[in-house]
Amino acid sequence: MQISSRFTIAVHVLVCIETFKNDRKVTSELLASSVNVNAVVIRRLLQQLKAAGIVNVARGSGGAEMAKPLEDITLLDIYNAVECVECGSLFHFHENPNALCPVGRNIHAVMDTRLDKIQNAMENEMKSVTIADIMSDAEKIIGSE
Repeated sequence: MQISSRFTIAVHVLVCIETFKNDRKVTSELLASSVNVNAVVIRRLLQQLKAAGIVNVARGSGGAEMAKPLEDITLLDIYNAVECVECGSLFHFHENPNALCPVGRNIHAVMDTRLDKIQNAMENEMKSVTIADIMSDAEKIIGSE
């Protein structure tokens, strides 16, 4: 299992928006240059972040900006905005285990609660980290260069 790169790209984009907001217009081209992906990828991601109320995006070359304080945006907010997790479940369980097999018949009973606990632990950890925390770390590193 692996979370797609959309999540880390979204965090990267938000750090760029905050870092460059006073120096230049933060366009999808600027963001794409930093992430090193096509600007179309960034525009799609910005639309998802906008729909979640995380960023504001002006049409044309208007640029992007944060829609709310960094302290109010958690990694879970970003994850929920850009990851396509079906029915809110991180783990996709195979749907038709063999009911005639003792393992197949009982695997859901053995695994479901554990998988829910794992997902809840991940989500709780993501809730505890804000973009303000990420920016603080980024500023220390960027400032030391």
